Amino acid sequence: MSQFFCTSLWFAGNAVIDDLATQFTVDFDILGYLLSFVQFGFIIGTLTFALFTIADRYSPSRIFMICAILGGICNLLLLVPNITVFNLLTARFGTGFFLAGIYPIGMKIASDYYKGGLGKALGYLVGALVLGTAFPHFINEFSWSSDYKAVIISTSALAFIGGISMWLFVADGPYRKPVSKLQLGVITQLFTIPNFKKSAFGYFGHMWELYAFWGFVPVILKTYASIHPVRIQISFWSFIVIGIGAISCIIGGLISLKKGSKKVAYNSILISGVFCLVSPLLFKLPPDWFIIALCIWGMVVISDSPQFSTMVAASSPPELRGTALTITNSIGFAITIISIQLLSFLMNIIDPTLLYVFLCIGPIFGLYALRK
Repeated sequence: MSQFFCTSLWFAGNAVIDDLATQFTVDFDILGYLLSFVQFGFIIGTLTFALFTIADRYSPSRIFMICAILGGICNLLLLVPNITVFNLLTARFGTGFFLAGIYPIGMKIASDYYKGGLGKALGYLVGALVLGTAFPHFINEFSWSSDYKAVIISTSALAFIGGISMWLFVADGPYRKPVSKLQLGVITQLFTIPNFKKSAFGYFGHMWELYAFWGFVPVILKTYASIHPVRIQISFWSFIVIGIGAISCIIGGLISLKKGSKKVAYNSILISGVFCLVSPLLFKLPPDWFIIALCIWGMVVISDSPQFSTMVAASSPPELRGTALTITNSIGFAITIISIQLLSFLMNIIDPTLLYVFLCIGPIFGLYALRK
């Protein structure tokens, strides 16, 4: 519940992008920059946490609470009257920075509670992340107020509740092995472990596709509506397409208990890669089939994520699991900036139905890393 509440901060700006964009006259795609600055903040945050092994040296539940409160405050800064583009992007950067103390730290807390069956546990946890990521779209669709400020206030309030709840009700896990001193060379040490390296590289391929797809789901829906004479509830279906991934994360976690994390990750990223390749054909489908296909894509694009994280955690020394999860997140999210900016750049150059073929680069790389 804490992970779900706090990660609702992630796409809070994206869900109300049209309302935010009307306040500015800019000659660049503000959607791409809003997304990328959250990712950039997350990268700097995870890099800071990893370099100083913060998750392995201090109580992860307390770190989670502090970052949830500070992330919620940064989110509220979007409501400052007459905010400039610079301050808007800085606020989203700050939110991303403190999300580094929420998502990977949440996985660290889970790994401290499970010696076996971590794939199932992370399936539920990443499922909560997926719902949290999609939730601002849900609030925007069904809000008690037509004002976009309701989305910002609601997501910040949820983050405060989630952070305080984690601190009050979730003690440090029984399998936690704290590190007593700063270890700046730990990152290079981790990448000398063959299984860690393969798992991390598979995760990097997955991340190339994931956040670019999530960020552009509203654009995909708008593109389809512009081609076909249909009216689509953009916020509602964005919530469904992203949020349905929570179900596949849980199912994948359960399957991993019998088949193993690698098999679940491999099949998920394979099917997701196929969707990237055939994505131009999806825009030719009738409306019902288009929505069904997009929902299936929304399921397979994320179902491999908890299993990659499980493999990363399992291949790392117990006392360095928090840092291992954090550094793979950091590099993975750095990759998302490239793919998001690539789609933003190409959006006004090529046919918008061809954009998402470029996302197949990630799954191909991930499949190669897993097969190797």
